[in-house]
Amino acid sequence: MAYRRTRSGLLIPDTLDHAERPEMREIASTLDGRDVTRGYVSAMTRLLPEDAILSERLGGDVNLYREVLRDTQVGATLQQRRLALQRTEWQVIPGGERSLDQQAAQLVEETLDRIRWDAVCGGMHFGVFYGYAVAECLWAREGARVVLTALRVRNRARFLFDGAQRLRLRTLANGEGELLPERKFWSFQTGADHDDEPYGLGLAHWLYWPVLFKRANIKFWLIAAEKFGSPTALGIFPPGATPDEQNKLLSTLSAIQTDAGLIVPEGMKVELLEAKRAGGADHAALCEYMDRAIAKLVIGQVMTSEAVGGQYKAEVQDQVKDDLVKADADLICDSFNRSVVRWLVDYNFPGAAYPKVWRQVDESGAIPPEALNAYAMGIDRLAGLMPIPVAHIQSVTNIPAPTGDEPILQARAVGGALPSTPTVGGQPDGAAPDFAEPTSADAQTLIDTEGDRDPGWDAAMEALLAPLFNALSEGLTPEQVLARMDEWYPAMNDEQLVELLTRAMAAADTLGRLEVTTDD
Repeated sequence: MAYRRTRSGLLIPDTLDHAERPEMREIASTLDGRDVTRGYVSAMTRLLPEDAILSERLGGDVNLYREVLRDTQVGATLQQRRLALQRTEWQVIPGGERSLDQQAAQLVEETLDRIRWDAVCGGMHFGVFYGYAVAECLWAREGARVVLTALRVRNRARFLFDGAQRLRLRTLANGEGELLPERKFWSFQTGADHDDEPYGLGLAHWLYWPVLFKRANIKFWLIAAEKFGSPTALGIFPPGATPDEQNKLLSTLSAIQTDAGLIVPEGMKVELLEAKRAGGADHAALCEYMDRAIAKLVIGQVMTSEAVGGQYKAEVQDQVKDDLVKADADLICDSFNRSVVRWLVDYNFPGAAYPKVWRQVDESGAIPPEALNAYAMGIDRLAGLMPIPVAHIQSVTNIPAPTGDEPILQARAVGGALPSTPTVGGQPDGAAPDFAEPTSADAQTLIDTEGDRDPGWDAAMEALLAPLFNALSEGLTPEQVLARMDEWYPAMNDEQLVELLTRAMAAADTLGRLEVTTDD
């Protein structure tokens, strides 16, 4: 029988079958010499990037990609993605409800203001382009606290990773890199398809060839423009011309580029050769193709970088870019939360729950700020005719849930905002209807069960009007909504609504009969 030793040192029978036991060791380590992709790697060995473009050209020097960044389309689209990230609002969410947790969150919020968090995110965002980014934490004492006075984004070319995937600083005295202190440098990696690549794999890897082809094409385009714009001069000298006479003729041909007139000796002739294009050299089309490829790589589509397509298609494709911006925000914030935030809290509030730093990026399906007023007006009109489910308005506008058990909200477009006023039957509690027609409060009370509206109404109306709600969430104008009604109508589910209306009509008929009997 097998035995195992407890923490106290006692030997007890091991009743756990070996096949059921989890393996605690790291099997596929890169440090034991069994990695077939790198061979033997020690913890002190400099690890080279696996990026084939870098390793084949500059021995892993990431500065090669600086040339890619000089391309106008790369710079414009990457700037669009970066500025879209920086313009989003950030927030600090406490890790708990204790006073200690709130103080830790307050310290992190003050720190973000001090270090100019938006500018830091802008610098670290280049890690998406290169594959990794590095920033140095500048700590200082402030009374009894350890504070972060600045977060300096460093040139990634100055750093390398060793066999243990530890960050090292390259210096003139130590090309293999100096080992850096703990909790001093913040870095993240992205883009690689496995965790054994600490350098990541940035957008620059994919942009390298489109930019290279585009530059070569522009070079030949300029040569072609010179040939077609200025014809080539041809000089013909007679047989027996001396070398001096030939040189004079060549000088005369060179003067054609700058002089208005020229002379040639008798017996020599000058002609202009017009270049004739044979077809197939459409340089502009090739440049446009490469620019579109670059835009797709950086922002996922082309309509927000070029004036093509309709407005609706551009808005739809802009959501693709928003998805990338959200991914960038999550990448940077998650890395920051797992490193600098924890270091700061551990230094000042040991035991506090770690707060989280996030950027408020519009979720898919949520209404954009510029369409909020249009959405509010549309919901306001619907609320006068039918109850609007709370869940829908909350999912679109992020309005907090109302207190109480009221199942619907009255949506009012007041200053472009939606107040969360609980209502019943489309009116605020206790308020008289704002239209002249008689109410059906008594009938509604009878139809509802003990004052609670049948929950089937919410499901029926949600299924029936789902396309309309989605259109309002997208910020479509009333004209656009009407234009697409023919497309939505076949998809509207009205079976459950017909059943509920049949029951309601029967109840209303019963109420009418009862009222007539009472009056008699």
